[in-house]
Amino acid sequence: MQLIDPSHPFYRPLWIRLLVVGSCTAWTAVEAYARQPFWAVITGAAAVYSAYMLLFTYKPAPEAPAAPPSSDSNGPEQP
Repeated sequence: MQLIDPSHPFYRPLWIRLLVVGSCTAWTAVEAYARQPFWAVITGAAAVYSAYMLLFTYKPAPEAPAAPPSSDSNGPEQP
């Protein structure tokens, strides 16, 4: 079971993947600063997991080839 689906088109841009990992890491720092070790460990695990899935093992899905224009007769007739 995957918690993060790296093949989803949402994660294609690098800046989004970095933003997800960075926000988890920043929240870990907030919890550690607030001396909440339980939540710091939980968010730290989320940061490590998201970094592993989105940065280290990420392989972009292959682009679907563009379909050639169809030659159906639904369009206007050309002389």
